[in-house]
Amino acid sequence: MSETVLQVKNLKLYYHTSKGAVKALDDVSFDLKAGETLGLVGESGCGKTTMGTGLLRMPTPPGRFEGGQILVEGRDILPLPEKEIRKDFRWEKVSMVFQGAMNCLTPVYTIGKQMMETLQEHRSMEKAEAQELIKEYLSYVGLPADVTSRYPHELSGGMKQRVVIATALFLKPRLVILDEPTTALDVIVQAQIINLLKKLKKTFDLSFIFITHDLALEAEVSDRICVMYAGKIAELGTNEQVYGGKGPAHPYTERLLAATPRLRRKVESLSFIPGTPPDLIAPPSGCRFHPRCPRVYERCRMEEPPVREIEPGHLAACWRCFE
Repeated sequence: MSETVLQVKNLKLYYHTSKGAVKALDDVSFDLKAGETLGLVGESGCGKTTMGTGLLRMPTPPGRFEGGQILVEGRDILPLPEKEIRKDFRWEKVSMVFQGAMNCLTPVYTIGKQMMETLQEHRSMEKAEAQELIKEYLSYVGLPADVTSRYPHELSGGMKQRVVIATALFLKPRLVILDEPTTALDVIVQAQIINLLKKLKKTFDLSFIFITHDLALEAEVSDRICVMYAGKIAELGTNEQVYGGKGPAHPYTERLLAATPRLRRKVESLSFIPGTPPDLIAPPSGCRFHPRCPRVYERCRMEEPPVREIEPGHLAACWRCFE
């Protein structure tokens, strides 16, 4: 059996505002095996990016953890002091390629200087040795050594994305979180980045959490799919369980797929999900999807469904799945 790299248990992360607590992540649990890619999908505001930053233990203010555990290699990181997290956890065990990563490069510093700062924060090595390591990892992502002397504005969007991916890898973490890593790139460069990530995963034996809105892309890169809605897990299963076979179990997943164009299947018209995502300060009673669900019945409005296994490895939070 594969080693478990990450376990998330009953995680709660709320944003505390003047109007009340926004329940961005509310009792979320899942695990991740070594060498596995878990895809996080769902509408904007469902908690995908909050999950990514939360797993680094750096929620965006005013976010605070309200309960649960994040176990990395069996150790809960939530009680650890910030100094230890910065030195021994972030980028050492778990790293992240942030959404709009190409814009996180400082325009007045060269690529080499920015990568060097990250490396020197975690490693004691001579400057010449560090420079060689940086050039080595740039070569892994298909960039020449002279990129270290260039400024971000001298690079294309795809090149900047590759720089950020190299920076996320050169401390050799076990897990890399990728938040919309192909956003704002044209389709050719998107394909290059995806192929690069697949190659790096195999080369370095990485585990990925891949966050995206693109369900077709998620099907291409992920081993398992986690569908999130309003701060909770709606459905979790293998690629085949969610996309193939009998089709998705949860009505929300079903509606998401119905809104996705298919290349090899004739679709008379694309569907859509009526209404808007709920207010997470005061979420609906019962199932959070029930105001928009085409198959709602009375129990859905009154009782919140638990996330249960409906077949081996396939979980869903829907009362109709348990009948």
